[in-house]
Amino acid sequence: MHDERNVDLSACGPGLPEPSELVSWAAFVEQTQVHPSRLGELIDLGWLEPRRTSQELYLFRVRDVYRTRKLERLCLDLGVSTVGGTIIVDLLERIEVLESKIRELESLR
Repeated sequence: MHDERNVDLSACGPGLPEPSELVSWAAFVEQTQVHPSRLGELIDLGWLEPRRTSQELYLFRVRDVYRTRKLERLCLDLGVSTVGGTIIVDLLERIEVLESKIRELESLR
């Protein structure tokens, strides 16, 4: 059986569109295993800010899939509240950015 997810698109030649950095509501729910009502809660909190299409459909950044998975692990594995988990994920991302900047500055020495 052929699995389209494992196809090397670079071998198909130029002219193909770049892979989308956005995923639909259904794909987001499938990839994160988050219940739709929970997803709505994260949107209401302002932690996720999906784009809306002209047909009023939500599109999420692929990056948010990973952020939401991290949030769910914190909440389920450690018993952290949703709000507490969002703060932790945001702080972890800020630490990653700062560490990257430090490495960049150190490489200029």
